Amino acid sequence: MRTRWLALALASTFFGALDGAILMPQPAGAISREMIQLQQQVAQLLQAQQDLRSTVDTNSAALKTLVQQTAESVNKLNGEMVAVQRTVQDAQANSGSRIDTLTQQTQGLSDNLQDVQARVAKLSQQLSDVQNLLQSIDSKLSGGTPSVPPAAGGAGTSGGTPAPSGAPPISADTLYQNALRDYTSGKYDLAHQEFSDYITNFPSNDLASNSQFYLGEIAYAQNNFKGAIAAYDTVLTNYPKSFKIAASLLKKGMAELELGQKTAGLRDLREVVRRFPGSDEARRAQARLR
Repeated sequence: MRTRWLALALASTFFGALDGAILMPQPAGAISREMIQLQQQVAQLLQAQQDLRSTVDTNSAALKTLVQQTAESVNKLNGEMVAVQRTVQDAQANSGSRIDTLTQQTQGLSDNLQDVQARVAKLSQQLSDVQNLLQSIDSKLSGGTPSVPPAAGGAGTSGGTPAPSGAPPISADTLYQNALRDYTSGKYDLAHQEFSDYITNFPSNDLASNSQFYLGEIAYAQNNFKGAIAAYDTVLTNYPKSFKIAASLLKKGMAELELGQKTAGLRDLREVVRRFPGSDEARRAQARLR
């Protein structure tokens, strides 16, 4: 466009000067000077036209190069996008299998952890029972009550506690230790009988509540959740000051959940957290509430 304008301007100048020379006769010297000026102007215009054409050609070449580079960049980006999409798809496919593997591993670890927790809880209960037994022995020793030898033809006494009529010739401590040993060994039927005998023959002993609790544990281990709930309720009702209150309330809630009694089970677990904060039973209850 600019080139055409310069050409028109050149033609207009040339013909204008020519018309002036024809229509207005002038001296020969003046005409020569004007012709020289006209030639100079024409030369300048031609040079300007040439410069402009060179500039346009240069700009066109640069623009063409820029367009080509832009196209190459776009193609390169498209290629990179395709590669990224493939990478993402491959990663998603691999991550899916990895997630499945991790899920299985996590489930396995969770099962192992629950098993370990159950074993630790069982050991904790046994330790508590041993401590209670030692406390009972210490209290009897500190009381200074001598053991009374069995009378001829009569039943003996156990730890200073008179045995009721028909009681077996075995001490309360021995009976409890035997029951606890059989329970730990998985001899649930025998342990159930021994704990029941303990409660019957030594109802006022400190470990009677523990024996009642273990009756619930045996029922729970045998999937007799109704029987377990009844045994735990007996601990909660008859032995309100027992060391097994928290454990009984916890296991009662767990047994209720096993029976599908979700409302009652969650209520009892929350009660454990509320009444026994910071205890092992509270932590186990919180784990089941999550």
